[in-house]
Amino acid sequence: MSFPPVDDQLAVLMRGVADLVPEDELRKKLEHSRKTDTPLRVKLGCDPSRPDLHLGHTVVLRKLRQFQDLGHQAVLIVGDFTGMIGDPTGRSKTRPALTLKETREHGKSYFEQASKVLDPEQTEIRYNSEWLDEMSFSEVIELSAQFTVARMLEREDFKTRYEVGKPISVHEFLYPLAQAQDSVEIRSDVELGGTDQRFNLLVGRHIQQAEGQDPQVCLMVPLLEGTDGHEKMSKSLDNAIGITEAPEEMYGKVMSVPDELIYRYTELITDTPLDELPAVKERADENPRDAKHELAHTIVRMYHDEDAAEAARAYFEKTVVQGATPDDIETFVPETANGEIGLLNLMTNAGLTDSNSEARRLIKQGAVTIDDATVQDWRHAVDVQNDLPFVLQVGKRRYARIERPGA
Repeated sequence: MSFPPVDDQLAVLMRGVADLVPEDELRKKLEHSRKTDTPLRVKLGCDPSRPDLHLGHTVVLRKLRQFQDLGHQAVLIVGDFTGMIGDPTGRSKTRPALTLKETREHGKSYFEQASKVLDPEQTEIRYNSEWLDEMSFSEVIELSAQFTVARMLEREDFKTRYEVGKPISVHEFLYPLAQAQDSVEIRSDVELGGTDQRFNLLVGRHIQQAEGQDPQVCLMVPLLEGTDGHEKMSKSLDNAIGITEAPEEMYGKVMSVPDELIYRYTELITDTPLDELPAVKERADENPRDAKHELAHTIVRMYHDEDAAEAARAYFEKTVVQGATPDDIETFVPETANGEIGLLNLMTNAGLTDSNSEARRLIKQGAVTIDDATVQDWRHAVDVQNDLPFVLQVGKRRYARIERPGA
């Protein structure tokens, strides 16, 4: 196939990049690829312990898609084997292990969601249990011998835990080595990751060199801030925007993002052309409200469609701007026919929260109302026969009409 000129490729690929190691080697690999008419093998490892993808995950997925669009081979490594170890990156304690069955199930869900960004027909899917599960103990020893404990303790999270006396299990040292073995097995030319993966990616270069391979280029993208504008996007921090969320939920969450992140979100997680980015920055500075509506519309359109984006804006204007109750609220009927049901259980069973702990936190934040009256006590119980029906609202965008059984 014919690849675009190297400068044109770099203009696309360097968009939003936080770090590149070594800086000049990507150009050399692209030049060799174009000269030999051979696509680069571009690796991205996915952590199957987190099957629910959010916009933060799409930063690196979109970078992989850019390589695909330029004609290169995307290789998605599902870490079903390494998921049993657990990536210790950024952790202050040992991560609980998963079973191989769990990691494979999560990996399947990951790919289904990632296909909203990647071209699934042009993505090579590999499970690293293919080779890691087949390694003998002697082969693991040989791999371990290629890296020192001193080098391993240069990694920030290991270093911190070691200095304060928190335990580090030996198997955690094997995680970056196993990830590096993935690069050897698929002969990776480029590996993608977030800036928090720098150490792991560089170990891949080291092990490839030890195996006599041309070492991969390590291309790192930023960690996207969540809707709070401070912490990195994470479902556990309740600041994430899931890529499978309902259009109105997605739209509303984007509208809650701080103004100063409008341009960053546009650059990192949308398909806005490069030559239009300066105008986006100007609009964000001059009229952040309209610029944010444009961003929300773009994101909803990307993961749903144009009609869904238009409907989501109308929903936002009615429920948030005007403060009105939407017309199409879903009805939920508790299974309990008599007696009481705890509000926490009711919220979770109605699908308004993912868990009772989330429900409790939202009540404590004053974000839950019954017929527009704010609920003060998370221990509140609902009398099924006497209190129903009512409209239950959670946050600004989640509603359910709670009806009496048999009514």
